[in-house]
Amino acid sequence: MWFQGRRKQPPIRNVVADGSTISGELRFTDGVRIDGDVNGDVVADGALPTLVVIGEKAHIRGRVKGGHVIISGEVSGPVESDDLLELRPSARILGDVRYEALEMHRGASISGELR
Repeated sequence: MWFQGRRKQPPIRNVVADGSTISGELRFTDGVRIDGDVNGDVVADGALPTLVVIGEKAHIRGRVKGGHVIISGEVSGPVESDDLLELRPSARILGDVRYEALEMHRGASISGELR
C-alpha cells in the first residue's frame, strides 16, 4: 500500500470549486479536490497512486473510485478506495463502501455495506 511507504501523495491537479456543478463522469490522474457538486462518477484513471479529496460542502451523486480517498462531504453512491479511505467527522456516505484500510472519525456516517 503506497500510503504506508515513503512515497509522496500525488499532487492535486484538478479542482471542482465550491459553487461549481459538473454533470457526467469525471476521470482524473494524480489528485482531484471537489468542493462543488458532481452529478456522475468520479473515477481515477490508470494504475498509478491517486488522491481524491471531497470537501465539506461537496455533494457527489455517483460512484467514487480512487487510491487514497478523503471524504468530508456527502457521497450518494458507492465508494471504492484501493488504499486508504479517510472519513472525516462531517462525512456522509449513502452507498456501499470498499476499502483496503479505513480511518473513520467520530461523527462520520455510512448507510451501506462495508467491505
